[in-house]
Amino acid sequence: MGDKTVRTQDVAAGDKMGAEMRRIDSLNIEAGKVSTYDGFHRAKHNWKTTLSLAIQSVGVVYGDIGTSPLYVYSSTFPKGIKEKDDILGVLSIIIYTIFFVPMLKYVFIVLQANDNGEGGTFAMYSLICRHAKVSLIPNNQPEDTELSNYKLDTPSSELKRSQAIKKKLETSRLAQYVLFVITITGTSMVIGDGVLTPCISVLSAVSGLQQSGIKSLDQSAVVWISVAILILLFVVQQFGTDKVGFTFAPIILLWFVFLTGIGIYNLIKYDITVLKAFNPWYIVKYFQRNGKAAWISLGGAVLCITGTEAMFADLGHFSVRAIQVSFTFFTFPTILFAYLGQSAYLTKNPGDVATTFYASIPKPLYWPTFVVAVLAAIIASQALITGTFSIIAQSLGMGCFPRVKIVHTSEKNQGQVYIPEINYMLMIACVLITFFFRTTEQIGNAYGIAVVSVMCITTCMITLIMLVIWKTSIFLIAIFFLVFISIEGLYLSSVLFKFVEGGYLPLFFAAVLMVIMATWHYVHKQSYMFEVKNKVSTVYVKQLALNPDVHRIPGMGFLYSDLVRGVPPIFSHFVSNIPSVHSVVVIVTIKPLPVSKVLPEERFVFRQLEPKEYRMFRCVARYGYNDLVEGPGEFEQMLVDNLKEFIRHKHVMSEGNSKNSYEEEIQFIQEAMDKGVVYLMGEAQVVAEEKSSWFKKIVINYFYDFLRKNSRQSGKIMSIPRSKLLMVGMTYDI
Repeated sequence: MGDKTVRTQDVAAGDKMGAEMRRIDSLNIEAGKVSTYDGFHRAKHNWKTTLSLAIQSVGVVYGDIGTSPLYVYSSTFPKGIKEKDDILGVLSIIIYTIFFVPMLKYVFIVLQANDNGEGGTFAMYSLICRHAKVSLIPNNQPEDTELSNYKLDTPSSELKRSQAIKKKLETSRLAQYVLFVITITGTSMVIGDGVLTPCISVLSAVSGLQQSGIKSLDQSAVVWISVAILILLFVVQQFGTDKVGFTFAPIILLWFVFLTGIGIYNLIKYDITVLKAFNPWYIVKYFQRNGKAAWISLGGAVLCITGTEAMFADLGHFSVRAIQVSFTFFTFPTILFAYLGQSAYLTKNPGDVATTFYASIPKPLYWPTFVVAVLAAIIASQALITGTFSIIAQSLGMGCFPRVKIVHTSEKNQGQVYIPEINYMLMIACVLITFFFRTTEQIGNAYGIAVVSVMCITTCMITLIMLVIWKTSIFLIAIFFLVFISIEGLYLSSVLFKFVEGGYLPLFFAAVLMVIMATWHYVHKQSYMFEVKNKVSTVYVKQLALNPDVHRIPGMGFLYSDLVRGVPPIFSHFVSNIPSVHSVVVIVTIKPLPVSKVLPEERFVFRQLEPKEYRMFRCVARYGYNDLVEGPGEFEQMLVDNLKEFIRHKHVMSEGNSKNSYEEEIQFIQEAMDKGVVYLMGEAQVVAEEKSSWFKKIVINYFYDFLRKNSRQSGKIMSIPRSKLLMVGMTYDI
């Protein structure tokens, strides 16, 4: 029988499937042609649902950008205000920065570059990978393109420019490496953001105690209180996002109400003429008057858009329209009122610029506002911490991060995870940063670089998406790129000026993370290529079936490998060390795909290896970067159920096979499972070849080996019971 595709669902459709069968030779598999379900992530919501999602998004997405009024003015004017018009100049910069970057760029352009409803740097990279073969690991399969979520709406006419760029990306190894490095750089910066956000948010909120009239509180006391809150915040992460974050999400709504009310109050009471700042000419005059000092102050003003990337990263929980509605009609005017009110207050009280927010609060509202501010800062921090966990989980799925334990914290929301190792590393980093930097001004210097760097990377990747995928007019692409790279480049130059004053911190974090991710991905790729070059021949498998020294033992064996084509070399290594094979063997590959999710009915593809009576099967289990691998029990049942369907369809499509024959085969599979499933895993010891350079030997033999020894074993990651796990070591020379 030739290699034909066979469904693993819709058993009754056997006779109708004949016309739908076609040949696929990508990995010599008999795979199921998947359904053409379209709309899993594209469902159009009515206005009531959209409005409900928009209200929910306020409490989840905007915590970071909503707490920025706590520290923007103090970071912009660290040496005080020289002239009243400087307040108007900075206010005008804040207004138009919020309008151009979060509103125009993110809300109306970047959100459109979602990956089946998912946002973030990895989502954009996955989107590009699906349209151009730029993945560094050569495990593409034609049948992957038939996944429901793999398909995208693209113009019918292919433009020459798009095809030329796509061809260049697919043929240039340098371009592929550059794209990968840009992706992990953006990812690393977002993780750095997740370290700095809790520090600056909590410290700025707690600093309000110094304005309360409690004379015994100095900066050291504020720092220690902030550290205590941060430790508590990280300790409760193990209980899950839905219990820590979403339970208190209404507090963010209350926080925005306080911001609006206090802003309007100060605007009317102190100086309503600050509305003149909507005239951008005040920006020009501010720079003319202050020159280099104005340029340096941009490093503080840019903090007004912290958390903007969260709108894109958290898109998967809501919808594009919901985010557009909530930001345009609620968040945008609310934070504008906050900055207008603070500016009006500063025109009469310029000496209070270091404590602008708390100094401008009416006395009767001081303590309620302080309590809500601290809670809002905690919730804003929670969102970034959770985002960091999600990014690490995505990186793990793409083979870019050492193995860590991922705990699912919500039965309702599959994407909510908790990673113990990362959680406590973040906690230690936050405590050290808060303790040693001590003020929001110092942390703000570091924070700005992380924020602006991610925005610049997003601009570059969106430009590439416009060129390759959207096929936008080159004129519009040029306008988009030049406008936003100019704005963000100006801000980036300003924050980099403060490199020695704390700006080095996010760059240090990013550099360390990039080295770890790049090293792990490189060795992962080279290990894959080693398996490709040393895979077991079909002749070996046939000879094995005739070898009387190799015993068949009852039960089912799952042999795990990253290889998607052929039989991995670890199989022959197992047999040579343990001359016995289970009555049913399934070679399983957990394959991450550049899609957000894979539908359960499209998860598995199978092939039966020759000779058929040996009952060896090849299985590729496909997962998106937001999918989580099921526990051993559930995974076993899903795989075996789909294997039975594969056998049933295979026999239906084969002439001359009676119903009894495949029922006997299915019964044999079930009996093998009932006798127990054993997970066969190889623990590869990767070493550099003798002829390798000294640098490669250091990277692989020492640095990678250190990461491997301090990461979790595959069996522990999958929570496989020790009684079911059999591991054999093997050395890979790369």
